[in-house]
Amino acid sequence: MIVKYSTALTRALFVLAASAGAAPAADLPYMKPSFAFEAPPPAFTWTGLYGGLNAGGAVGEGVGAGAYADKSPSGVVGGGQLGFNYQLSPRFVIGAENDFQASSLKARDDSPYHRDATLPWFGTARGRVGFALTEPRLLIYGTGGMAFGEPKIAGDGKLRIGWTAGGGVEWAFARKWSAKLEYLYTDLYRDLRKDVDRHARFHTIRVGVNYHFDLFSQP
Repeated sequence: MIVKYSTALTRALFVLAASAGAAPAADLPYMKPSFAFEAPPPAFTWTGLYGGLNAGGAVGEGVGAGAYADKSPSGVVGGGQLGFNYQLSPRFVIGAENDFQASSLKARDDSPYHRDATLPWFGTARGRVGFALTEPRLLIYGTGGMAFGEPKIAGDGKLRIGWTAGGGVEWAFARKWSAKLEYLYTDLYRDLRKDVDRHARFHTIRVGVNYHFDLFSQP
């Protein structure tokens, strides 16, 4: 009988002690862990679709023919570009780019007739091959392809096609933004209506900015 009461008393004292210890513990403030896991930022890649704007200057070796062949036209250019890059490896990038430019390129006619030769617009469709540096995020590239435009003499325009080639450097200064400096040599020579070659050659230097659409980033 004594043993039975002793066992019950022991159990009661144990429950009382456990309750007394749990009450202060419940009043303790919640302590956050001293460390928190942060996912690393997604790896940068040149792969993807991009678009942007550009502006620069151009100087020609002749817009038109005949009396204009020895002129040195010059003017400003500005327009937009749309392209796609694919990064083959950490160092090599290939891609394609189309651009359309408005131009004030002009060769002035000093005769009394003032039949100026102008190039109000032109465009290109080019491939690009580049070498990428990781730090900074720099892309050095060569580019070339088809060019088209409409040289005019006294307002009479003729659509011509030709070729263009050049190169540039592009710097990704933010995850979705890049800036570029580019040089192109362009020769518009084939008159599609008359099947006659009349060269309109010019050099273009321009700067631009591109926005890279986030289509291939990891979630």
